[in-house]
Amino acid sequence: MTLADPAPQLMSPVRLYRLVARAEAVTWALLLIGMALKYVTKTTELGVRIGGLLHGIVFISYVVVTVAVWIDSRWSLGRGLLGLGSSILPFATLPFESDVEAKGKILPTWRLASPSDHARPGQQGTPRSFPERVLAGLLAHPSRAVVVGVALVVVLTVLALLVGPPGSSA
Repeated sequence: MTLADPAPQLMSPVRLYRLVARAEAVTWALLLIGMALKYVTKTTELGVRIGGLLHGIVFISYVVVTVAVWIDSRWSLGRGLLGLGSSILPFATLPFESDVEAKGKILPTWRLASPSDHARPGQQGTPRSFPERVLAGLLAHPSRAVVVGVALVVVLTVLALLVGPPGSSA
C-alpha cells in the first residue's frame, strides 16, 4: 500500500476465513474441556461459562464471515450451507476451510472490493444481486465493513444471550 492509495485493503478472504475457522475450532476445544470439567470431574462450571461465551461469539463471527465469503466467492447454495453447517460439528470448520482453499473456491482477494464502474453487469467484480451490492458497498470502505461486522456479531451475540444456551428453558 502506498500513501496514494485511497483506502487500505481488508484482510484477504483466505486469511480471514482461515483465522475464524481455526478460532472456531479452538473455542470448540475450550467448550469441550469446560464440559468435561463440569460433567465428568464435577469440579467447576466456570469452563462452560467462559468457553461457551467465547465459542458463541466466535461461532457467530464464523457465520458472518462465511456468509460474506459465500457472497463474494459466489459459492453454490450447497457449498454455502455446508460451510455454515461445518460450524455445528466440533472441529469441522478446519477440513471445510482447508477444502475450499485447496480447491480454489475461496478467492485470494475480495472480488467485490473495487467493482469497475465501466464493467458490464455480471462481469468479475460487478455486483449482480442485492447481497453482492451490500457487500460491495461495505468492502469499498474497509473501516465501515469492520464496524458493521463487529456490530452484527455483537447484536447477534446479545440476542443469543437473551434466548439462552441450547436446551435451556425460558
